[in-house]
Amino acid sequence: MKRFHIHIAVDHLEKNIRFYSALFGTGPSVSQQDYAKWMLDDPCINFALSARGVKPGLDHMGIQVDSDEALAEVNQRLIQAGLPVAGQQNAQCCYASSNKYWTVDPQGIAWEAFRTLTTIPVFGQDTAIPTKIENCCAASS
Repeated sequence: MKRFHIHIAVDHLEKNIRFYSALFGTGPSVSQQDYAKWMLDDPCINFALSARGVKPGLDHMGIQVDSDEALAEVNQRLIQAGLPVAGQQNAQCCYASSNKYWTVDPQGIAWEAFRTLTTIPVFGQDTAIPTKIENCCAASS
């Protein structure tokens, strides 16, 4: 199974938790002082908020997979399409350890394909989310 992932940076976490809990009809499955995440089945989405001092708005989007094979399949599709990909193994971010691949769409929106390995007790310090990967999405002549 693949699950759509959206991560939004916010400036007031509690207000946003109230809003999205009402919208989704349930509270977050993970709630920390600087982070909240809903793992919803209807709609099937991993929706996360963080209040960590970055500009509010869309942080990144992604596809969460549940196996190494599915992650390799997404990575291969990106490579076969000629898109640049930056890989990370055992990345520590968002209270989880994950293997992931990053790319950036033509608008500059960062996308991650990832498989969560385990939860961790801290937000973590993953590498910076790419805002540009060289040669991304160049228009063909």
